[in-house]
Amino acid sequence: MAEEPDQERLKALEERIAEAKRAQQPKPPKDEHYTAASQGWRMVIELVSGLGIGFGIGYGLDTVFGTMPFLLVLFTLLGFAAGVKTMLRTASEFQGGRETGQGPGDERD
Repeated sequence: MAEEPDQERLKALEERIAEAKRAQQPKPPKDEHYTAASQGWRMVIELVSGLGIGFGIGYGLDTVFGTMPFLLVLFTLLGFAAGVKTMLRTASEFQGGRETGQGPGDERD
């Protein structure tokens, strides 16, 4: 009979230890949190892809129409402008998401 209270206390102690271990486990990282390096690389890729797409369209149209430097320069500048605009939108998403608790891609009014 003296062992029964000890068994109950031991069981209660084991439950508390297990609960404390569960509380100490780190939570898995959320997908909304990006590192500064990944944000920077995303913006660089957006800028370079805008330039590349503009250059490709301009070169293709110049080849077809025979107006070699004109459309190439025009569409390269338009691609640069589109890349910068996309880059600024991404930067505002990250900054706004951090302030309001929203993740990238969430719509804000």
